[in-house]
Amino acid sequence: MIYYISGGERSGKSTFAQNLALKLSNNPCYLATARVLDKEMEERVIKHKNDRDDNWNLIEESYYLSKVDFKNKTVVIDCVTLWLTNIFFDNNEDLELSLKISKNEINNIKIKNSNIIFVSNEIGMGLHGQTTTTRKFVQLQGWINQFIANKADIAYFMISGIPLKIKG
Repeated sequence: MIYYISGGERSGKSTFAQNLALKLSNNPCYLATARVLDKEMEERVIKHKNDRDDNWNLIEESYYLSKVDFKNKTVVIDCVTLWLTNIFFDNNEDLELSLKISKNEINNIKIKNSNIIFVSNEIGMGLHGQTTTTRKFVQLQGWINQFIANKADIAYFMISGIPLKIKG
């Protein structure tokens, strides 16, 4: 099964995804996509780690999701936005190349007998981006959110910590 959980920043996406994973498995995996580049990100990573108990297995992969073996596992991929940021900037902000790479990575995830829970930010509901880079990234995020949501069996949109089921 593929689950898709989207919402604004601090909307409760990660907590909801982790609770869902624990309902689906006694030993879920948390796939962290973040690259720790500053103190603030380091503090966020520590908080996320502290939110999980010893039943969780940690996988760190900031780019090549398709290299991870998801077979027979329940995996929370947190988060798509940070993963796309890595792809986008590693490819010199090339929107078309980043879109191609990210779709290819998603299409090549091995999901046999798995529960994959994608956590992603909905960033297209805010103000129009002021820079070309921002506008291109919002397009990339929106297109990949649509791509994942289309593949998902079940999708939720988080609003103030409340899940709204939008598909499945």
